[in-house]
Amino acid sequence: MIRVLVADDQEPVRTGLRLLLQSLPDVEVVGEAADGVEAVRLARELRPDVALLDIRMPGLNGIEATSLLAGAAVGEPVAVVVITTFDLDEYVHGALRAGAKGFLLKESGPQLIGEAVRAAANGDALISPQVTARLLGEFSRPAKRARQPSSPLTAREEEVLALLATGLTNTEIGERLYLSLGTVKTHIAGVLAKLGVRNRVEAAMWAYETGRVG
Repeated sequence: MIRVLVADDQEPVRTGLRLLLQSLPDVEVVGEAADGVEAVRLARELRPDVALLDIRMPGLNGIEATSLLAGAAVGEPVAVVVITTFDLDEYVHGALRAGAKGFLLKESGPQLIGEAVRAAANGDALISPQVTARLLGEFSRPAKRARQPSSPLTAREEEVLALLATGLTNTEIGERLYLSLGTVKTHIAGVLAKLGVRNRVEAAMWAYETGRVG
């Protein structure tokens, strides 16, 4: 069971997220916070598998809270997924620089939120498809030679990487390529290993840098 902390300053939003998450069979909401300070305190106290944080909160905003919970200097980081109504580049960049494992818009459906929470719990990262192409498009004109994979990607791995880079979830990739979810995960693991990157966001950046997607 994945233990999740929800933080948002609007009670109706917290309630909606809690109900949505509790509808997922493998997720349990273990706490709720109405501001960033409370979110950090509860996350340190409860040690959830994932903290789902709103960007705009009083006390500490979501990016500041993320830095305290998942920043490079944190000894025992908590996996953070940032969620917001506002599709702004500075929020995306700020959240990822602070250590977030995911960035979602509040309009994301239960499937995508569930996938983001599961990915974060597994140490992976997932960005809302609505912002992925625009965010990673900044890397479409390489400033330096991209690293080469340790061994060539297979044709299927190239297909999976291209779809991953456009922001599709594992389930959606499987549907496009007629593959099982387990097979998709295996191919993604192979891509990450060959590219020497930590997560799907870095793999997508590599795809843009090398012209796989543009």
